[in-house]
Amino acid sequence: RAPNSTMGKHTKKVHITGKYGTRYGASLRKQIKKIEITQHAKYSCQFCGKDSVKRQAVGIWKCAACRKVMAGGGYTMKTPAAP
Repeated sequence: RAPNSTMGKHTKKVHITGKYGTRYGASLRKQIKKIEITQHAKYSCQFCGKDSVKRQAVGIWKCAACRKVMAGGGYTMKTPAAP
């Protein structure tokens, strides 16, 4: 690619799912986009109140401020209650 190319560097619509390219279909990539945005987001800590809880692994969430480790959902900090 030429250094003064007019091509864009970023994705417009797909955001985080741009890494999948045209694979897997649009509707599946939309579902994955929603999941990946929630799992990479920062959540507020129920102990210190700061927005510094991040996902360590599936179901393991750690606060960077107070260093507490909590169990939660696979993709979100809290899972919805069962009806």
